[in-house]
Amino acid sequence: MDVDKILFLLLSLFTSVSTSQFPSSITVQEWVQQMQTDLVSLIEAESGAQDLIKIFHYYRKHFTVEHNNAQELVKSAASNIQKLLLSRSRALKNLATAAEELQMKHQWQDEFEEGDMLYYNAKDDNESDTVFSKHRLKPDFKEDSAFKRMVSFNHTAVHIPTDIYEGSSPWRDKEKVPNKIDLYDVRRRPWYIQGASSPKDMLILVDASGSVSGMTMRLIRTSVTEMLETLSDDDYVNIVTFNEDAKKAACFDHLVQANARNKKILKDAVQNINAKGITNFKDGFDMAFQQLLFVNINVSRANCNKIIMLFTDGAEERASEIFEKYNPDKRVRIFTFSVGQHNYDKAPIQWMACTNKGYYYEIPSIGAIRINTQEYLDVLGRPMVKANEKAKQVQWTNVYMDALELGPVITGTLPVFNTTKTKVDKSKAKNQQNQAILGVMAIDVSLDDIKKLTPHFSLGPNGYYFAIDPNGYVLLHPNLKPEKKSFQEPLTLDFLDAEIEDEIKVDIRRNMIDGETGNHTFTTFVKSHNERYIDRAVRTYTWGHIRGTNYSLALVLPKYSLHYLHAAIGDTITQAKFSETLQVEKFDEYGFTFIAKREYCTDLKPSDNNTDFLINFNKYIDRNTPNHPLCNSALVNKLLLDAGITSELVKKWSKQIMNNGVSARFVATDGGITRVYPSSAGPDWSESIYNTNDIYDVYEVRKSYNTHESNFYQRSLDNELYIFTPPVYNFNYNATVDSILVSKAVDLDIDGVKLKPAVVGVTLDVEFWLERLMNTTVKINPSGSKDDICSCQRNDEFVDCVLLDDGGFLIMANRDDYVRQIGQFFGMIDPSMMMSLINSSLFSVRKTYDYLSMCEVHKESKSAAGLRSVYVPTIADILQLGWWTSSAAWSIMQQLLVTVTFPSFSEAVDTNDDLSDDGAMESCINEQSQYFFENNETSFYGILDCDRCSRQFHAEKLQGTNLVFVVADTKLACMSCDQKPLIQGKQPSPGPDPCELALNPRYRKGPQSCFDNNASEQDGDCGGVSGLMPSPWVLVLLQVSLLLNACGNRLHDNSVLLTG
Repeated sequence: MDVDKILFLLLSLFTSVSTSQFPSSITVQEWVQQMQTDLVSLIEAESGAQDLIKIFHYYRKHFTVEHNNAQELVKSAASNIQKLLLSRSRALKNLATAAEELQMKHQWQDEFEEGDMLYYNAKDDNESDTVFSKHRLKPDFKEDSAFKRMVSFNHTAVHIPTDIYEGSSPWRDKEKVPNKIDLYDVRRRPWYIQGASSPKDMLILVDASGSVSGMTMRLIRTSVTEMLETLSDDDYVNIVTFNEDAKKAACFDHLVQANARNKKILKDAVQNINAKGITNFKDGFDMAFQQLLFVNINVSRANCNKIIMLFTDGAEERASEIFEKYNPDKRVRIFTFSVGQHNYDKAPIQWMACTNKGYYYEIPSIGAIRINTQEYLDVLGRPMVKANEKAKQVQWTNVYMDALELGPVITGTLPVFNTTKTKVDKSKAKNQQNQAILGVMAIDVSLDDIKKLTPHFSLGPNGYYFAIDPNGYVLLHPNLKPEKKSFQEPLTLDFLDAEIEDEIKVDIRRNMIDGETGNHTFTTFVKSHNERYIDRAVRTYTWGHIRGTNYSLALVLPKYSLHYLHAAIGDTITQAKFSETLQVEKFDEYGFTFIAKREYCTDLKPSDNNTDFLINFNKYIDRNTPNHPLCNSALVNKLLLDAGITSELVKKWSKQIMNNGVSARFVATDGGITRVYPSSAGPDWSESIYNTNDIYDVYEVRKSYNTHESNFYQRSLDNELYIFTPPVYNFNYNATVDSILVSKAVDLDIDGVKLKPAVVGVTLDVEFWLERLMNTTVKINPSGSKDDICSCQRNDEFVDCVLLDDGGFLIMANRDDYVRQIGQFFGMIDPSMMMSLINSSLFSVRKTYDYLSMCEVHKESKSAAGLRSVYVPTIADILQLGWWTSSAAWSIMQQLLVTVTFPSFSEAVDTNDDLSDDGAMESCINEQSQYFFENNETSFYGILDCDRCSRQFHAEKLQGTNLVFVVADTKLACMSCDQKPLIQGKQPSPGPDPCELALNPRYRKGPQSCFDNNASEQDGDCGGVSGLMPSPWVLVLLQVSLLLNACGNRLHDNSVLLTG
C-alpha cells in the first residue's frame, strides 16, 4: 500500500462524516471498473468503429494514399503568396509613378470660378435630387457583393478629414449610426503612418510644472494621447515628465515597442500627471537624451529616426549646453509644441526645434491637436524624398480590419514624392528639389485571398498553415479571430499568444523572423477550438520564407495527417451511386446527412441551410458531373467517396437494435460528410459554441455542419480515448440536459500508413445512464436485497458522486441540482472540492489570454469628476512679488479670464469624449483558464479541511476515456468549506504585466531600410511664432485688474451667502 493510501486511511478516521458511510478505496475502484466496462463496451458495439475500418478496406480500389510533403507544400504556398503580393506591388508602383507624373503636370490655381469643378459631395446629409446643384455629380450607385454596399465604379472617391473639410464641421454617417461624426483621417491609419516615414524612436517630454495646470495640462494630456496614436508597432516610445526634476511617466525604464498594450499604459500615465513646481528644462532634456542615446543591448529599438517631442507652455531658457553635449551632430530631431493660450516667450522653444532639425507647432485649443500632432511626419519624410528611388520600397503592414468592415487585410504601401523643383533662395537661379512627401499610395490584399493559396483540405482538421511578420505577429492562423468586423486597432496577435508558448515555439518564431527554413517534431499543448480544453499532442512544424516580403510561412501537421486519402472515382457510374446516398429523400435509409460548408464549385455557393445546400449540390452534380472545370474535382470526389463509405456503415446500424442507453449514432469524415442515425435525431444535431466575453452571458448554440471542425472531432483525433463531451452549460436556460456526446477516432492502417479519416460515436441518454451508474454502486446481497450502505444513491445524504471530463466539466452526478448543471465547470458548483482535486495533482491549470476581445468603453462621469491638476498657489507664493510676474500667475489669470469671457471653453478639451458613440467598444483582454489531467496516475485521495469540518474524497480515472469519477463527503454537510467560485470561462483581465514584459521583450526585427538623415536636406522651414505679443506692462495691468475683479466677486458672493 502506497503512502498516499495510508495517509488517506489515517486521516479518514478523523473526518466529521461517519466513515461507515464513505466507500473504501477498493469499493470505489470496483465501481469505476464496472462503469468503465459498461460504457466502453457499449459505445464500441454501438458506434461501429471496427465495421467502418472493414468498409474502408472493402473500398480500397476507390482511393489512394498520398503523402503530405510538408516542405514542398510550404514552398509551393509561399511561392503562390509571393506571386500574389508581387503582382500587387507592381500595380502599386505603377500607380505611385502615375501620381507623381500627374502632380508634375498639374497647374496650380489659387482660386476657382464657379463651375470649374464638378464633384460628388459624399458628406452631404441630404442626397435628394433637390439639393444637387448643376455643379454636383450624382453617381449611379449599384449594390456590390464584394464591397457589401452601394458602389459606383465610374467615379473615384476622395475623402477629406473633417478638420479640413469645411473647417471642423462634422459629417454624420446616417446610414450606419445616427449622429455618428466622421473622425476618419487616412493620415492616422496604421498603413499610412508606416508608409510615410521610417521607424521612430520617440521620447515624449512633458512639462509638468505649475504653470501648465488647468486647461493647458488638459490640452497636453489630449495632445500626447493623440501623438501616441501616430505610432505603429515598428516604433518605440516612452514618456518623461519634468518640473524641478525629471522622471518617467509610467513604469517603463526605457523606450518600449509602441504596441496597443504599451500605448495604453502610457496614455493612462499621462492622465495622472500633476502640474506643480518650477520648470527645469535641462534635467528634462538630460533624461530624454539618455533614454534615446544610451542603448541596452538586451532591449530592442527601431534604430532609426530619433526624436524628442516637447510639450510645454513656454520656456525662459534654451538649454543650449544640453544640445551641445548630447546632439552636436543633430542626429536627434527636436519637435516642440507650445500648448495653450498664453503670453510666454515662444522664441526659446522655437529655437530648440529649428536648431535640431525639427519643427515648432502651436496648440492653442482642442481644434489644433489632431492636425499638429501628425504633421511632424512631413518632416520625417524629408530624407525619404531626398533618397528618392532608394526609399521607394513597398512595405507590407500588420493585419488589420478594413475600415469598410470587409474583413482582415494587409496593405502594401509606397510613399509618393513631390518631384517638382522649388526656389528656396531668390538669389540663386537654380531651383532645388522639393522635399515634401505628397502622400502614401496603398493597395489592400484580403486575407481570404491569401488563404485560398494555402489549401488545407488534405491536411485534416488539425493541420493548418500560419504566417508571421518581423514583429512575430500572425498574418494567418486559426486563432486569429477578431470578435468584431469593426475592430479599430491592428490585429497584433503574437504567434506565442495565438498558441500555448513553449521554448521550442520561441525558437521557431525567431527562426521564422530571421527568414530561415526548417522543421521540428515535438509534443506540445494544443487548445481546443472553443478554448475550453487543452490536449498534449505531437506536431510537426515546417517553415520557410516568403521571398520578396518580410513574411514567413509555416505548416503544422499532426502525425496522422502526414498522409491522406485521395479519391479515385473518376467513373460516372460510381460517382452517381455514391451521390444517390446524399438525396434528402434517402435520409431514413442513410441517416440525416450533412455536408461541409465548402466551395466545391465556383458557381455553387455554400448556404447556411444544410438541406438547401445539399439539394443544390445534388442538382449541380447531376447536371455537371464532379469533373466539371469549375469544380474542385478532388474535393467533390472525396465527398462522394465518404458518402459511399458512410452509407454502408449506416446500413449496418439499421440492422442492429439500438441500446436503450443510446439516443443516436453518428459518423463524420474529414471529407465533409456527417450522418446521424436515426434520421429523427438529425434536426437536433448541434454543437454549443462558446461565444461570450462574460461567463454569465448566454451561450450561442448554432447548427454545426462542418463537423470536422468541431471540438469533439478535433479532440478525438488527438486522444486515443473515448471523448465524452457535454453541451456547454447555459446559465439562462435552466433545463436538464438529455444527452451526452461520446466520440472516438477511427484508426486506419493502409499498407503500414496510419490515418484517421473519420470519427464515430453516439449520444448517451443521460437519465438512463444516471440510473445505470447509480445501480453500479449498490451491492447485491446473497439474499437478493440491495445493500445501499456506501453507495451513490440519488440525492444521497452522505456522499456526492460526480463524473467529470478532463477539462473539469460535469458529465453526470447523483444530485438533482447538479444534474441540472451538466456541462458546467465543476469549480462553479463545488469550488473547494475542485481546488482539492487541483492540489492533489489530478488537475492542472493554465491561463491563456485573448488579445482580440472587445469590451464596452467605460468613462468617468463628467458630473462626478472634479477639477484635475489645477495649480493652487500657496500663501507664501502670493506674498512674494516675484510670483506675480511668474508664468504660474499668468496661467491662473488666463484660466480666470477665459472662464469669465467664455464660460463653456473649459469644456472644449473634452470634445473628443463627445465624439464617441454611446455603447462604443474598445479592444481589451480576456483571460480564460484551461484545466487538464496533470499526469497518468489513476487514483487520487485526500481530505479537505475546513473551519469546523472536513471532507474526504476519492477520485478514479476511467481507463480508455477522458473521465474521472469523484466520490466525496457531501458538500451540504460541510458548508464552511465553500469558497469563491472558480471561473473557467472568459473574463476581463489586465493580462500579463506590460511593465514586466518590457524588461525582457520578445525577439523582433524592424524594417531593414532606414531613411532618417540626408546631407542635402533643407531645414529652413521649422515653424514660426504666431500671434501678437502684447506689452509686458499691459499684461501686468490686466493681471492686477483681473485679480481685483476676482477678489471683489468672491467677497460679494461671500457677503450674499452670509446675509442671505
